Amino acid sequence: MTNFTRESLLKRPFNDFRNYPYGFSRSGDFSIRESDALTQYGVLISALLSGEYAPQNQEDDALLASARGEQAPTTLVEKAWAKYQARIHRPKVASMYGKGKFADESFGSGSAEDSEDDLIVED
Repeated sequence: MTNFTRESLLKRPFNDFRNYPYGFSRSGDFSIRESDALTQYGVLISALLSGEYAPQNQEDDALLASARGEQAPTTLVEKAWAKYQARIHRPKVASMYGKGKFADESFGSGSAEDSEDDLIVED
């Protein structure tokens, strides 16, 4: 296990090319201050969550507790990380132009005549 220092983790920029290929600031999801906070503190928070870096001060403890959901985010960095997590873990929706992974399978199984008969109400 490699020993990291807080300064070395803060110097490395955090990027998520899978979810934000053009960066946080160009996504439209985050403000400039939030994207700067994610870029600066993201590697530190990731290392804290994975256990690669042990918390060394109260700020690290607060970041870790907030990232785990043990306390409500209070600082800009904590709020930006919570917003980032909410954005990347939001549910995916199916396309309205065709069958998707989450489309209802029973929707297209009947014929046109069957669906018209269901709509006719006889007195």
